[in-house]
Amino acid sequence: MEKITQKHFNDERSLFCSKELEVEDCIFSDGESPLKESSDLIVNKCTFEWKYPLWYCHKVVVKDTTFKLTARSGIWYTEDIDMSKTDVIAPKILRRSSKVKLSEVKFHNADETLWQCKDIKLDVVEAKGNYFGYNCENVQADNLVIHGNYLFDSCKNVTVRNSYLESKDAFWNCENVTLINCTIIGEYLGWNTKNLTLINCKIESHQGLCYVDGLKMYRCEVYRSDLILEYSKDIDAEIITVVDSIKNPTNGQIVIAGVKELILDRKYINPAKVKIIRR
Repeated sequence: MEKITQKHFNDERSLFCSKELEVEDCIFSDGESPLKESSDLIVNKCTFEWKYPLWYCHKVVVKDTTFKLTARSGIWYTEDIDMSKTDVIAPKILRRSSKVKLSEVKFHNADETLWQCKDIKLDVVEAKGNYFGYNCENVQADNLVIHGNYLFDSCKNVTVRNSYLESKDAFWNCENVTLINCTIIGEYLGWNTKNLTLINCKIESHQGLCYVDGLKMYRCEVYRSDLILEYSKDIDAEIITVVDSIKNPTNGQIVIAGVKELILDRKYINPAKVKIIRR
């Protein structure tokens, strides 16, 4: 494998279509698309300062690298990328990519990042920004810290463990989502999602968990949450705290420590289809 070290590139497509190349301690400035169409690539301790550095690439390893703010839209249409110990300051960094592995990566401006990607593994990832993870498929995540609204909208087959997620409108329009040992804070959690499972989670959400088709909750704690579960159906919930209010779930069973206000309005639902068990 050829190795390039301590170089400064400022031409457009400076290393276009490279094969079996290791690039170490280099700076890519000014020129667009420096490594476009490359494959079998290792990028180590580099800095990207301009747009589209890793488009249409295959088999890429990125380590200890920085994507500056001006390196926006940095990784699109790329397959099999392993990124670790990397700082991403630019927005829109990952789109329409597959086999994405991120470990110890920090997204400082995660607006519209990780869009329409599939086969994703995230471990120790921190992101701040809106619309992170839109329309993704097959996501396995552990130790995430996310601050930003509209998280994982329109996704399929998502499992998140041991994470802190602060996001309004998180997990909307999804299918097959499992959250384990997570803290989720934000209004309107999980609307219009099919098959949503929460295990040992702490939840804080105004009008959260509404319009869910197939909601399962096991040993969950729900705090400062009102008007939850409206029009959700096929509920199997175990909530071990006292909830502020529940409004018009469609059907199912809710085992709960207590509820301050229970609204079962027969104009909109059939209360006989909702079983509340206080423990």
